[in-house]
Amino acid sequence: MEKSDSTAGTCIVPYVTRANRRPPPVSRDVIVEAAIRVLDRDGPYPSMDAFAVEAGITKPRLYRQFTDKGDLYAAIGTRFADSAFAATGTDLTLLLQPPSAAIDRALTDYAVGILAHPNVFRFLTQTSANREGVTGQYDLAGAVAGRFAERARAVADSIPLDAEGIEYLARAIVGVMIVLTDLWLSDTEPDSGEFVSRVHELVWGMIDAFLRGRGIAADPKVPIFVTLAALNPDTGEI
Repeated sequence: MEKSDSTAGTCIVPYVTRANRRPPPVSRDVIVEAAIRVLDRDGPYPSMDAFAVEAGITKPRLYRQFTDKGDLYAAIGTRFADSAFAATGTDLTLLLQPPSAAIDRALTDYAVGILAHPNVFRFLTQTSANREGVTGQYDLAGAVAGRFAERARAVADSIPLDAEGIEYLARAIVGVMIVLTDLWLSDTEPDSGEFVSRVHELVWGMIDAFLRGRGIAADPKVPIFVTLAALNPDTGEI
């Protein structure tokens, strides 16, 4: 007598183990945020293993999102540069606020951002020699200065004002800020008020020199558009 098959007509569902489940994708942004948490917690000399663990993934999966260490470091730098640049406000703010007030606000917001993530700043500005297996160094000054120059040129064009050489001004301002930020963070208890006060004087000095080179004697307590309108009330041109 032939033995019947008890499984006939039964839908067999394959057993899926934890090992053969495909893990959910992890985005570049999630990994960058995890890396920033590691830097905040552990300091400016992290390992890729620590980044992967914090993101809840293996190191091979991390490298599926980033080609190498330099690619991840650049992504961290871009996130930080975007945050630093956001402190400058909008084109309209720079035009309508007196320069003194605009500089104070921008430096205050910048200082708050730095104090929230001081180790990220240290990580991005340390020499490439301190980074094993990484060639080159993220150009934080260049990244922020490039954004700042674009905004400054847009403001100058809207006034209108001769913007020739404004890239040099932007690079000088950002360079001074980064060097002085490094000095400021070397204090045991960095005081944001002192930082703003000291850097304000230097930043305004560079802006004032740029304007005077174009025949404009600006009052830091008077909005730039008011100063320029008074120079040529008919057209506002310099």
